[in-house]
Amino acid sequence: MNSVDLTQHFLIAMPAMADPHFAKTLTLVCEHNENGALGIIINRPTDLNLHGLLEQVKITPETNTFRAVPVHFGGPVQVDRGFVLHQPVGSWQSTLAVGSEIGLTTSKDILEAVARGEGPPDMLVTLGYAGWAPGQLEHELAQNAWLTVPARSDILFDMPAEERFAAAMQALGVDYATLSDVAGHA
Repeated sequence: MNSVDLTQHFLIAMPAMADPHFAKTLTLVCEHNENGALGIIINRPTDLNLHGLLEQVKITPETNTFRAVPVHFGGPVQVDRGFVLHQPVGSWQSTLAVGSEIGLTTSKDILEAVARGEGPPDMLVTLGYAGWAPGQLEHELAQNAWLTVPARSDILFDMPAEERFAAAMQALGVDYATLSDVAGHA
């Protein structure tokens, strides 16, 4: 199982997920290798909107349209740091390519471009990320903590946050209501 690479996959929390940070979450795995894994939870909007976040980092938005754009809880690690999932990858100062179409950017230049109306057409802004030590995600998968399905940009960027979890389950062909909260092994 060590050779598994779940980069550009969704992790769907199983019903028995006890950690409140991850219960009923849908997480995009942005990087998965021998050094561990990094993911962004994509279905947990916060009370903070993008307009407020831009103001907090001393960027003046040119319009009020960002008041309707939620900032999401991306995970319990570095919750004071912003992460922008976006499409296309673009050429920002600090971007991790998640496959060929999606980027994860942590540099301020993307937020400055967004405030000017020059940002990527598809984006999701989060505070924090989810991280796993080497072998930790594989162990959690072996314990049936997660289901996995290849990520789809339409789920990530085109759906409201509250519909993403169910859409990922549907992409996997599983009805969440039929899942047991007790894991078994054959």
